[in-house]
Amino acid sequence: MNILVLNGSPKGTRSNSLRLTDAFIKGLCLEQENKGTQVAVEQVQLSKQNINSCKGCFVCWKNTPGKCCINDDMPMILEKILWADVIVYSFPLYYFNVPGTLKNMIDRQLPMVMPFMSERDDGVGSGSHEARFDMSKKRYMLISTCGFYSAEGNYDSVLKMYDHICGKDNYEYIFCGQGELFSVKELSARTDEYLSLVEKAGKEFANGRISEEVSLQLKQLLYPRDIFEKMADASWGVSRETGEKEDESLIFTRQMAALYNKDHFDGKRRVLQMHYTDIDKTYQIVLKDSGSAFLTEGFMEPTTCIETPYQVWVDIAQGKIRGDEALANQLYKVTGDFSLMLKWDYFFGVDAAVEVKAAKKDEKIKPPSMTTMLIAFITFFVAVSIDATTGAYITLGVSACIPLIMSRHMLIIYDKLAIAIVSLLSVLSLVTGQGALVVNIGYLLFGLMWLLSCVTKEPLCACYVKYNYNGEDALNNPIFMKTNYILAIAWGVLYVLTAIWTYVLNGTVLAGYLPIINNIMPILLGIFTGWFQNWYPAYVARGGR
Repeated sequence: MNILVLNGSPKGTRSNSLRLTDAFIKGLCLEQENKGTQVAVEQVQLSKQNINSCKGCFVCWKNTPGKCCINDDMPMILEKILWADVIVYSFPLYYFNVPGTLKNMIDRQLPMVMPFMSERDDGVGSGSHEARFDMSKKRYMLISTCGFYSAEGNYDSVLKMYDHICGKDNYEYIFCGQGELFSVKELSARTDEYLSLVEKAGKEFANGRISEEVSLQLKQLLYPRDIFEKMADASWGVSRETGEKEDESLIFTRQMAALYNKDHFDGKRRVLQMHYTDIDKTYQIVLKDSGSAFLTEGFMEPTTCIETPYQVWVDIAQGKIRGDEALANQLYKVTGDFSLMLKWDYFFGVDAAVEVKAAKKDEKIKPPSMTTMLIAFITFFVAVSIDATTGAYITLGVSACIPLIMSRHMLIIYDKLAIAIVSLLSVLSLVTGQGALVVNIGYLLFGLMWLLSCVTKEPLCACYVKYNYNGEDALNNPIFMKTNYILAIAWGVLYVLTAIWTYVLNGTVLAGYLPIINNIMPILLGIFTGWFQNWYPAYVARGGR
């Protein structure tokens, strides 16, 4: 398969539209190569070619049929068009149509048709010209970005033109608004998501046509209109009031304020203060239900303060360094309400493009739940403590039902290990009739399970709660990991000590107090856990260790 990319952007390789085209070509080539098809790709940057305007002299029709009288680079381009099986037109929208260089190239394709009039069978126009060459097997793709918040309604003239050139319904297209965002590193997470979808479209194109599902997803906005237009206005770097050039840090922070997603307002008005310590600049962003307000003066009482060197925050925004790692390494500090930092991506991010044909809710597998593991152990501790035999049967019954009860949740190693441990201990209780001793062994094994998890890449608690903090990505967050290692050690030590003091106190006058002690201590540690998981990250953010 031969693929020709006609890059009609005056920016050449810096074209935002070309980023989409590259993703599309990647998907197309991968799919063809997987099928064993050899693929050749050529790209012509029209801005670097010598393409003169058509003279309208018709020499290519009557004097030298099929050959233009102008001596420039156009004959080379026509040869490549004839060589290609797939022709991809990549261009930005200029004044609601293609850029001038691309239009010149289109006009200069006149030698490829005959002068004789013919009828069209697709209902386009009121007449046509026969093709000089067989173009019937060629496939066409249009890929373009524009500067409006949406492509909808802005490509009417482009589509009409290509209906004439390629034939109605004989080409496919990807038109994307908010094109300039593809060159903004700070927004790469969102734009990369879109590019992955474009790559998927390329794979589908290789197998026929782009599906309706993917086409609809490609038409979804990168950002809501109000957020995009705020970012676009801020990007020019000049004051709306004075027209004067603004400070770089002001532009950057105003764009950050524009990213606030008001749909995620949680009922709590927040005032975020950004103080760039190296340049001594301070700005405030007020987060409220109606959107964000950006302040350069008349400051309010801040709820969260970030003190950071300006370049550090820029590097975080551009993805050069992780924000959580920079915080752990004390490259910046946070004081006040730390919950904003924990939900940063929620407040300053856009909802991912939703699946047009999403799976039914009852078909989705939910993340693992610590409840799965705790059901097994709690049932065992309570039931077997009351009666060694009956409790063991109850525990075995509950353990057998857990996979069914928690069927909508993913089962992980600790869930399976918990079911296995309590099942074996229940059998041991049935065989020996020593319920108290077996329960004590259960305390020890439960504690060791917590402690031994701390020598793995993720402690036991992190396996469950990471899904509340961006999933696997949370494992790269040093503050998150340290918090969970500390808590895992705390829970492990508690249950090992529980096993020890229960063994020592059994048979003494204090044995009657064991049920109270062994129930109160987990409750107290649970309260501590709830407090510590919020306090410790904030403590580190303030500069603590």
